[in-house]
Amino acid sequence: MELQRSKGGILLPVREDARLAGRLHIVHRRPIKGWDKWRILDEEDCHNLIVNQGLTHLLGVELAGVTQIANWFMGIFQGNYAPSLTDTAANWAANATECSSYTSATRPAWQQGGAASQSITNSANPAVFTFNADVTVYGAALVSSSTIAGTSGTLFSEAAFGTPKTVVAADQLLVTYTVGASG
Repeated sequence: MELQRSKGGILLPVREDARLAGRLHIVHRRPIKGWDKWRILDEEDCHNLIVNQGLTHLLGVELAGVTQIANWFMGIFQGNYAPSLTDTAANWAANATECSSYTSATRPAWQQGGAASQSITNSANPAVFTFNADVTVYGAALVSSSTIAGTSGTLFSEAAFGTPKTVVAADQLLVTYTVGASG
């Protein structure tokens, strides 16, 4: 056992923890009229909360033979809501007021590129939300169901943006989610 000396000179065992953490990268952009180009209005990184349901699922898959979920989806919310460890897929959409004011009929797929260097991300294929109405978006989540406002499946994580995104019709939010592990 490795020991570490405290400020008072006492030898204490070094605490060894595994850490699992996620990060969102959000780009808010608006089309430039008459051009096939975009103007970036805002760009932000924020940390997320991996909820109890997501952690339990992860442990179940790796250590207890639970069936892996092959497809994950990004959802966004328009409620000024503080994510909670106890949120689940059954209550998240209602608690956070999931946003449906975008052109897709389903939540965009989280198209991850495979695990490497203790992380996994969809940075090569961000989830794209193209809006069909004016709305303020406060955060995002990773969930196993593609159904907007659905209550089935597993909620893995959610995050409130540092700054809400006030979007208008035709704006886009590009959401990249990266989760990493360290020992």
